[in-house]
Amino acid sequence: MQLTKQEQKMLDGAEGYAVQKSMEILTALGEIFGAKSLIKVGSVQVAGVSYHNLGDAGLEFLNELAKDGKVKVLTTLNPAGMDLENWQQLGISPEFAEKQNLVIEAFERMGILVSCTCTPYLIGNLPLYGEHLAWSESSAVTFANSVLGAKTNREGGPSALAAAFIGKTPCYGLHLDENRVPDIHVQVNAEIRKLSDWGALGFAIGKKAENKIPFITGIKSVDLDELKSFCASVVTYGAKPLFYMKGVTPGAELQAQPKETITIEQTDITNAYDTINDDVSGIELVCVGCPHCSINEIAKVAELLKGKTVAEGTEFWVATSRNVKQLADKRGYTQVIEAAGAKFACDTCMAVAPLKGRFKSLATTSAKGCFYSRQNNMKTKMGSIEECVDSAVTGKWNS
Repeated sequence: MQLTKQEQKMLDGAEGYAVQKSMEILTALGEIFGAKSLIKVGSVQVAGVSYHNLGDAGLEFLNELAKDGKVKVLTTLNPAGMDLENWQQLGISPEFAEKQNLVIEAFERMGILVSCTCTPYLIGNLPLYGEHLAWSESSAVTFANSVLGAKTNREGGPSALAAAFIGKTPCYGLHLDENRVPDIHVQVNAEIRKLSDWGALGFAIGKKAENKIPFITGIKSVDLDELKSFCASVVTYGAKPLFYMKGVTPGAELQAQPKETITIEQTDITNAYDTINDDVSGIELVCVGCPHCSINEIAKVAELLKGKTVAEGTEFWVATSRNVKQLADKRGYTQVIEAAGAKFACDTCMAVAPLKGRFKSLATTSAKGCFYSRQNNMKTKMGSIEECVDSAVTGKWNS
């Protein structure tokens, strides 16, 4: 990989330990994937924030970097393992909270925005069409590539952090136009009616696309929250973090439709639900917001919960960013939701919080949430916001 004189100086240690270590990571990555050079990035989104995933070794690594490391570009964080303000309300132990706060403090010393969200595009980290990024969170990477038309690989936590210290990333993979060509046509013949159907559609396409880039036709209409859900699901269950959806993805009309074609029928959506949903009636945890809820989703939850009460023995979490929660406060949604006995889970989500052993069953709108909750030994049910609110109020799955 060809380095500029300035990049070589950074690799040689002229700008300190954190920059040198970052250059070592990026050059090694570039050599592995055959990158010819580094390329400037407009922003970075760092995963590997939860102490649940990092452990003491990860915390020690962050503290070493934080001694002299300062980020050079806008950098935001993925969700942490707890709500940074109300962790006690969500049943997090003081021991875990202490360690998680040390992780956050290390990131703060680096100059990173403590955003703790998987939807950075909703809180100010909104890239331009064609802009190169170094983002980590799979659903956000897919959204950036496929909805916004930016260019990013799915970075690991260390490589994203390294890119933040350098302001550059190796130019390979989805940074190159020749690697962004769709290679399978997906014709959707199914009716996609509710939010969770988009998770089921992502499941079906992900399984059939098998690490290919889909060119999707047959979608009549779609909104931001539906795209957010689809992006999370399609990459979780098998496709690359880029798709072209006709009428949605910038530049989709410039791409040739691939010859290989698959169809998604109503039976595929039904099969997705059958695979994701377990045989369980009683629900111990209801969680919406994987990816993090938008203000529109929170408004819907508040409308459905007004005048109702969450069932005894069931917890209802609304996962969102701190910024969006503040909007909910101002609009009065927070008061309605909390009056019903539901809880906001800001800064965190069901995929990275230490939930193993706490809950046996989950209801959610998210196919991705079901995937990770099963790893925590939970039985899962996926449905609409209406179905999730109903299960929170009754304590059981009624669909």
